[in-house]
Amino acid sequence: MNPRVVGLVVAGGFVMALLGLLTVPMLVIGGSSLMFAGNGGTGCSSSGTPTVAQPAAGAAGKAIPSNYLHWYKKVGKQYNLPWVVLAGIGTEESNNGRSRLPGVASGQNGFGAAGPMQIGIGGASGNSWGGAPSHPASEKVAGVATDENGDGTASVYDPADAIAGAAKYLLAHGAQTDLSAAIFAYNHADWYVQDVMNYASKYSSGGFAVTAAQQAGGSSTCTGNIALASDNVPNSAAATAINYAQQQIGKPYVWGATGPDAFDCSGLVMMAYRTAGIDIARTSQQQWATEKHVPGSRVQPGDLVFFAGSDGTPTAPGHVGLVIAPGKMIEAYATGYPVRVSSYGKPSSPGGDQQVVGFTKPWASPQVAPVAAGAVPGSGPLGRAVPGQPVPGVGHKPHKPHKPRKHGH
Repeated sequence: MNPRVVGLVVAGGFVMALLGLLTVPMLVIGGSSLMFAGNGGTGCSSSGTPTVAQPAAGAAGKAIPSNYLHWYKKVGKQYNLPWVVLAGIGTEESNNGRSRLPGVASGQNGFGAAGPMQIGIGGASGNSWGGAPSHPASEKVAGVATDENGDGTASVYDPADAIAGAAKYLLAHGAQTDLSAAIFAYNHADWYVQDVMNYASKYSSGGFAVTAAQQAGGSSTCTGNIALASDNVPNSAAATAINYAQQQIGKPYVWGATGPDAFDCSGLVMMAYRTAGIDIARTSQQQWATEKHVPGSRVQPGDLVFFAGSDGTPTAPGHVGLVIAPGKMIEAYATGYPVRVSSYGKPSSPGGDQQVVGFTKPWASPQVAPVAAGAVPGSGPLGRAVPGQPVPGVGHKPHKPHKPRKHGH
């Protein structure tokens, strides 16, 4: 038996073990399995406390950044592939975007592969991506290039785009009928197949930790615990709101949504403060009109920062974020972008976030009525619905979704 056959037999054992762990068929067209299960909201950890319910990481397990976990799971469902295999490839190729080796964040490695999933863009690897490493999504190319996050650019260096491109490559090489052979096609080595399936097996049984969101090349998009130092956060209500918002990082933006699976900008900050026991208005315009304004020189973590937005003006701002550190906020930005940490007030900030309208302090406003921590919108002191009391987000027009904005990659 030749070495490749031996390797694939061993890898096949990993596949069978993976199937045994999941107890359901792994690759059923149009179906789903436990490999696709899990919470969509994975975010930064604060005070050393896990932000999502995950099994304890195994000793040999690898940490997965929250944004990578989000896209592994989303793309896995979208292409009917086990997300743990995509995660295994991402771990093997770039340690889920944390590697600083050439080609991960820019350029290419010595074989012509690029991005966190190390897809060929030239040289010995060939141009499996298709077209330039980053090109307009409207450009037709012969390859796996994808604009998964809908930002208008197909970039091999963007985690979402790269993960979707990797999924397309696996499908094109028969992943639905022979997963091991498709992984072998991705990188022609038996040890590679074994390593990927080994990671997949660990991940499928919960053998991983969730860490801060990560961009390709090791650039963090999350401030972790920096905003939660006791000398920075003014009180427990602000800390609780920040903790809640951090836990939502990676969840999708949906117009009018107030959780638990998706949020719009004002819905996110409203629910963050509701968790802290403080009831604030539903929309960004109402929040700006009813909360205590504070000058930029006195802004603290937990304050809200406002922008004109695509549906507002400086007098009635259409976008809001939760300040976590100087020049940093957590925001539900726009359709196609998961909840994330962003900069604000800088020329390099995302479109629409450069010009700040102002700041408010939700917990210091006389118009804000405290509610029981953990109460649901429209509920009484003990969490029971109050007859005739409207639920925030129902019976009124929520703020409009932001128009997609193009960002540099």
